[in-house]
Amino acid sequence: MFKHFIMLEWKSFIRSASFGSNLALKIVMGLGALYLTACFAILGTAVFFVLKDEGYEPLETINKYMIYYLAVDLLFRYFLQKMPVMNIRPLLTLNIKKGTIVHFSLFKTALSFFNWTHAFFFLPFTIVLLIKGYGYQAILWHIAMFSLIYLNNFINILINNKDAIFYTVLAVLVGLGLTQYYNLFDITIYTLPFFQGIYKTLYLFLLPVIALIGTYYFSFQFFKNNLNIDEGLANKSKIAKTENYTWLEQFGILGTFLKNDIRLLRRNKRSKTTLIMSVMFIFYGLLFFTSSIEAYDNPAMKVFAGIFVSGGFLFTFGQFIPSWDSAYYQLLMSQNIPYKEYIKSKWWLMVIGTVISTLLASFYIYFGVHTYLIVVVAAIFNIGVNSHLVMLGGAFVKTPIDLTTSKQAFGDKQAFNVKTMLIAIPKMALPMVLYAAGYYLFSPNIGLLFVALAGVIGFLFRDYVFSKIEKIYKSEKYATIAAYKQKN
Repeated sequence: MFKHFIMLEWKSFIRSASFGSNLALKIVMGLGALYLTACFAILGTAVFFVLKDEGYEPLETINKYMIYYLAVDLLFRYFLQKMPVMNIRPLLTLNIKKGTIVHFSLFKTALSFFNWTHAFFFLPFTIVLLIKGYGYQAILWHIAMFSLIYLNNFINILINNKDAIFYTVLAVLVGLGLTQYYNLFDITIYTLPFFQGIYKTLYLFLLPVIALIGTYYFSFQFFKNNLNIDEGLANKSKIAKTENYTWLEQFGILGTFLKNDIRLLRRNKRSKTTLIMSVMFIFYGLLFFTSSIEAYDNPAMKVFAGIFVSGGFLFTFGQFIPSWDSAYYQLLMSQNIPYKEYIKSKWWLMVIGTVISTLLASFYIYFGVHTYLIVVVAAIFNIGVNSHLVMLGGAFVKTPIDLTTSKQAFGDKQAFNVKTMLIAIPKMALPMVLYAAGYYLFSPNIGLLFVALAGVIGFLFRDYVFSKIEKIYKSEKYATIAAYKQKN
């Protein structure tokens, strides 16, 4: 039966409307995976000798910070790991055991990049331990570590879409990290004996293994019990709440679209995650403006940071225009509505988001007035130039969005294509070049002026740009509708 499931997955891939972009993405992801696995392999081989040269006991040091390694792994999984999905409804009418379907879906997670890539760190490190005389206990330690990695995998499945649980755990972990950084409380004092005990004893390694087996069994039973149309796959109804936003009616059709977008942002899990991510982008500049990383301490990179600090919402929301309306896009396109007003409403929403982000980022004035001015001129550039580029790129993104899930908030495989990639280049490169040119040829303030002027010029020509973007959206309309009909 697994063979038939694999064939169904393959046919779903090659028959998809986005087969070309999927194939290109798989190639790029494969190259990226090769690079990351090489980095992990080098790190796993060299970390023993690096720590030894610095005067640390290698295994003990790794075990000390293993709690944070596992926590970061779970964090990345929650935001980036795509859950294995199957078109289950037609399978439930066939003579196929529910347990077989669930086992196959869970088996797909075992092959995830987020699992096997860790082998390229732990395996070389374990081999070095064996060579250096750590004994067969190193193998038991390796088994336990990989059990914990797969334990993370199934925990991620169970907390999928349970944001309250995840963010509570995340807040606790961040709090523990901060308290350790400021020498208030060190969680590693209590976790180190456990990880060291896995190596030093002959039985403690069984705890992660037993926990993994138990978590898999619980996951299996949970999904098996909910694998039916009447219960697990049924759409759950909720009490509807009306939000009128009558003050927007003064803007006519534009106000109607804005009301719909504001409701979308407030009511749906995916859009709420986008708002959270846009707020997180505000703090991205701390890596650049604090001079904590030498490679980031240059004028061009500071503007790069400013673009993200002020444009977090613009990028996370704007990259999926018009995909936010994918559930009813076909109906929307059958109505007699001015497409230009539809585009303008999205643009104004991004402008409002950019202004709010810039105001929230006013704390950067602590690092100097010039630093905050970088954020301000980056916001002007985002409003005048990048907002248009983001909308232009959205015309070529054929990604239907499931508003009920917070997954893929960073992007989706169908958002990757050559056109969107080429459009993305000037978003970052142009303001960096403009600021660097003014900075080195004249002065830092002239660099700011160059970036701001580019944004002002783009703002003045916005109506002309809107008309051009409108034509592109209309030419892509039917291809977009066809892509939104894809279920897998």
